[in-house]
Amino acid sequence: MGRVNALSSRSEIAAARRVVVKIGSSSLTGADGHLDLAALRALVDVLAARRADGGQVVLVTSGAIAAGIGPLGLTNRPRDLATAQATASVGQGLLVARYAEAFAGHGLRVGQVLLTAEDTVRRGHYRNAQRSLERLLGLGVVPVVNENDAVATDEIRFGDNDRLAALVSHLVRADAMVLLTDVDGLYDGPPSRPGTRRIPEVRSAADIAGIEVTGRGSAVGTGGMLTKLESVSIATGTGIPVVLTKAENAAAALAGEPVGTWFAATGKRTTRRRLWLAHAARTRGRLVLDDGAVKAVQGGRASLLPAGVTAVEGDFDAGDPVELVAPDGRVVARGLVAFESRDIPGLLGRSTKDLRRELGEGYDREVVHRDDLVLVRRRTR
Repeated sequence: MGRVNALSSRSEIAAARRVVVKIGSSSLTGADGHLDLAALRALVDVLAARRADGGQVVLVTSGAIAAGIGPLGLTNRPRDLATAQATASVGQGLLVARYAEAFAGHGLRVGQVLLTAEDTVRRGHYRNAQRSLERLLGLGVVPVVNENDAVATDEIRFGDNDRLAALVSHLVRADAMVLLTDVDGLYDGPPSRPGTRRIPEVRSAADIAGIEVTGRGSAVGTGGMLTKLESVSIATGTGIPVVLTKAENAAAALAGEPVGTWFAATGKRTTRRRLWLAHAARTRGRLVLDDGAVKAVQGGRASLLPAGVTAVEGDFDAGDPVELVAPDGRVVARGLVAFESRDIPGLLGRSTKDLRRELGEGYDREVVHRDDLVLVRRRTR
C-alpha cells in the first residue's frame, strides 16, 4: 500500500455522495436458514435514509442460496452445483421481492443486477454492466447486485460477493464502500480468543502486518476475512475508503462514527480499464521475464520488449490479457499482449533493431505496451 493523506478520516464515509454497501448471507438469514426479514428491513431503512439525505446507494447482497434453503426444506447449504443453482434460483426471486417491498415503503424502486465473473472478465460485458448501473442510478433506482448463482459454475464465479463489491465500487466510481458482516470489525487475532482487540483503523499495510486471520466464512456464506481483506485491498488501492463492520452498525458506519474498522484509501483512482485488467480479466497465458525486464516493468514506466522475455506459456491471441512473471514464477504484472502466442517464440531475447532488420516493420514493437500493463501487488495474508 502506498502513502495516504494524513487528513483522510471516517468523515469521508459520511460525506460520500455514492456508496456501495455489501451485506453477507449470515447477516440476512436466521439460524433456521430462512431469510431474516427484520434484518433485511432494518438495512433498507438505513439505506433509504441515506437516499433521503441526497446520497446514492448501490447494494451488493448475498443471500440468494441462503434464502432458498428454508423454502426448499433443506437443512444445510447445498454442496453440489446443481442443487446450489436450483436453491439460488428459488432464493433470488424471494430475496429481490423482499428488497423491492421494503424499499417501496420508502418510495424507492430497486433494479436487480445479476452478474457472473464472465461479466467482468469479458471487457464488453464489463462495459455493459457499468452502463447499466450508471443508468439505474441516474433514474433514481437502487441497484441490487448479486452474483448470478443460478447459472454460475465453479469455473466462472466470483466465489463470494466481497470481491464483487470492490469491483462494483470501482465500476460506479463510488466514493466509499461499506462491508457488512457478522463480526464488528477486523481483530488482531481470532475474535473468539480472549485478549484479542478490534483494530479501529488501518492506514497502511504495516498496520495489519502479521495479524492472524482465517479464510473460513459462516455456515451460509462463502467469504471469510481473507476475502474481505482482498476486497478492501482492491478498493483502497484504487482510492476508495472502506468500513468493515457488522450489519447492526450500518447506520453508524455510514454516519462516520467509530465503529468497525476503517481502511484509508491508499492509492489513486485508476481507469475502469486498468482495474478490469488488474483484478477482473481472465488471463490467457504467461510471459516469463528475465531479471532486467522485471526490474524495468516494476519501475512503472517501461514497456515489455521482446529482449526481456525468456519463455511463453499458453495459447492466446493478440490483445488477450496475460500474466508477466519473474524467473521464480512470481506474478509481477498483467498486460494486453501485442502478439499471438505462436509468434512470440521467434522473438524471444531479441532486440527490436534486429527484429526490424530480419522480419520487417511490425515485429519491432513492444510485446506489452506500458499503457496496457498494470503491476500486481502481493496480497496481504
